[in-house]
Amino acid sequence: MSEQANPFESLQEQIDDASEYMDVGEDVLKRLKHPERVLETNLSVELDDDDVEVFKAFRSEFNGDRGPYKGGIRYHPGVTRDEVKALSGWMVYKCAIVDIPYGGGKGGIVIDPDDYSEDELERITRSFAKELRPFIGVDKDIPAPDVNTGQREMNWIKDTYETLENTTAPGVITGKSPDSGGSAGRVEATGRSTMLTAREAFDYLDRDIEGASVAVQGYGNAGWIAAKLIDELGANVVSVSDSSGAIYNEDGFDPVDVKSHKNETGSVSGYSEADEEFSNEDLLTLDVDLLVPAALENAIDGDLAEDVQADVVVEAANGPLTPDADDVLADSDTYVFPDILANAGGVTVSYFEWVQNRQRFHWTEERVNDELERIITDAFDNLVETYEETGAPNMRTAAYVVAIQRVVDAYEESGNWP
Repeated sequence: MSEQANPFESLQEQIDDASEYMDVGEDVLKRLKHPERVLETNLSVELDDDDVEVFKAFRSEFNGDRGPYKGGIRYHPGVTRDEVKALSGWMVYKCAIVDIPYGGGKGGIVIDPDDYSEDELERITRSFAKELRPFIGVDKDIPAPDVNTGQREMNWIKDTYETLENTTAPGVITGKSPDSGGSAGRVEATGRSTMLTAREAFDYLDRDIEGASVAVQGYGNAGWIAAKLIDELGANVVSVSDSSGAIYNEDGFDPVDVKSHKNETGSVSGYSEADEEFSNEDLLTLDVDLLVPAALENAIDGDLAEDVQADVVVEAANGPLTPDADDVLADSDTYVFPDILANAGGVTVSYFEWVQNRQRFHWTEERVNDELERIITDAFDNLVETYEETGAPNMRTAAYVVAIQRVVDAYEESGNWP
């Protein structure tokens, strides 16, 4: 692959592409391309051996025109300032396309969590929560899980905030465990919206998803649940991958059984029903009906896109395609259904969790899933209507037209503050 694209520059290019199909002033457009503030902090934490280590951490708040900032916190050695800026921007437009009242936020710590004990991770998390305390709040900025974080870390952040503020505020963070105020259906939400987008995409294209061949790159929470739910539609999951590489069986395999193997061994590699094993890049270029990139950003650049053979791409990850890849796939008539719709289930159910926390009333999982399906299918219909009406070159550009217009409307309706 060629040199990795800067994710923040990719976001800005996507906004510029959409602006060509809109009536938006340059001054407003410039505002929509930059975060309002970015916290950069160094966390000094004592480890189990009594040594002190310093960890760099970030929180970006991108745009609050439609509501509180919203977005996850990731733990990964590749976290950068530009990455969290880009991800917080994508969150703005993700929330807008599904029409939930949030702006965008994102945070991260530069760390490989596998290198630290649970006690060390708790101290690191609570140290970050202490730094975030002045910025977050039920009506200010509401973090959530992301790469390598989950219910455990969210519970720690909630407890730290509540202890320091001497209050009870479950809505300060989402993605918590149910006993700490989390919502039913949250764990499956991102994979479920990916499935719903794939289902609607095949229906829109007048294709039958039953029997369709599927490859899923990335077998974390979003990837494996998307694989399971798409398999339940009758599709045939023929290849999946994680950081260890990819497995393949032309006849398909049971995604749940693959997940059990990964839980037992730590990777999908070595799965007994696999006929072949190869690299992640090889998976991305398989001749399949549906490709689901569900790992990190920039998985497919312009060069690799030349070899992509999938008819439909549904993005479970954030920013898995570079703008150059978008251009290549548009020219080859490959339909790409973008991340800001396909993986919006996570933030949508986080919104449901926030609403439940504020009301002190829990919804059933059935209600959560029904509301999520309604929101994703309505957003999909708005997307394809805009795509057809504007003549946008691809679904991503059409999605940004919908989302940007909603943010612009909120900004302009607020008037000017001296």
